[in-house]
Amino acid sequence: MTIAVLAFDRISPFHLSVPCAVFGESHPGMPRIALKVCAAESGLITTTAGFTVGAKYGLAALKTADTIIVPGWRDPAEKPPALLLKALVAAHRRGAQIVGLCLGSYVLAEAGLLDGRSATTHWSYAGDFAQRYPTVRVNANVLYVEDGNVLTSAGTAAGIDCCLHMVRQRYGAASANLVARRLVVAPHRRGGQAQFIAQPIPVTSRENRLSGLLETVRANLGAPHSLDSLSAQALMSRRTLTRQFRQLTGTTVGQWLHDERLTFAQRLLESSDHSIEAIAALVGFGSQESFRLHFRRAFQVSPVAWRHTFKG
Repeated sequence: MTIAVLAFDRISPFHLSVPCAVFGESHPGMPRIALKVCAAESGLITTTAGFTVGAKYGLAALKTADTIIVPGWRDPAEKPPALLLKALVAAHRRGAQIVGLCLGSYVLAEAGLLDGRSATTHWSYAGDFAQRYPTVRVNANVLYVEDGNVLTSAGTAAGIDCCLHMVRQRYGAASANLVARRLVVAPHRRGGQAQFIAQPIPVTSRENRLSGLLETVRANLGAPHSLDSLSAQALMSRRTLTRQFRQLTGTTVGQWLHDERLTFAQRLLESSDHSIEAIAALVGFGSQESFRLHFRRAFQVSPVAWRHTFKG
């Protein structure tokens, strides 16, 4: 597996470091990945923090990379170099995965790789992005979006979530969780989660009740939870729980519960010998049919295929 990370003049050191930290270092449960930082221009690369970076590879390395990551772009108003766009198009045509982190989505859009696809970018640029690229279905309210072999993420820290998603796809949930633990970040924020929480709620006894509720539900995902039952446990009305829940987690009660069940299912498939029927019951999907449907819809493979790929 070879991953090429694009570097260019006036790049943000943080954006460049995200894929390097996830894929360029040795992590438990992951094979060693050949990561190549590739310069879009000749000479030393200036960063926005005032220091320079020397890249060992040039655009020629994109010809053989399995995945190419564009970590942000220096200026959305500036058209990327024609040679870079041509190299990305050629890589995409031969089947390479193309990833745009944060404003890197502008580079993918300029190359025409997002035409007719769903994509995201930093929330503050979503309006400009949608206006400039009307053929792209822009979703400004998510952390990352995958459409075929093209993947885009929201701003800054969402790049970490996006890269962990890539690890999860290739090496399983257990490996992604180990990497996240080593990086001291949340183990899994699913792509559909909101980019930011607009109005964080203060630390109060009510918030403590809600946080305690989340832990209780995580420990009992097989139970038939509903908005009414959860409201009663939290000593809140349905309306208050719904509002406070979104403020705390950035998503709805139903979506959070659905995502937690899928994440638990991944862990059980990878680490246990439970049957598919037993796992469906343990995670709260009720029937094998419902479990298979939701799992395939989320991960594009069946539970059995996931187990065969990642167990052991």
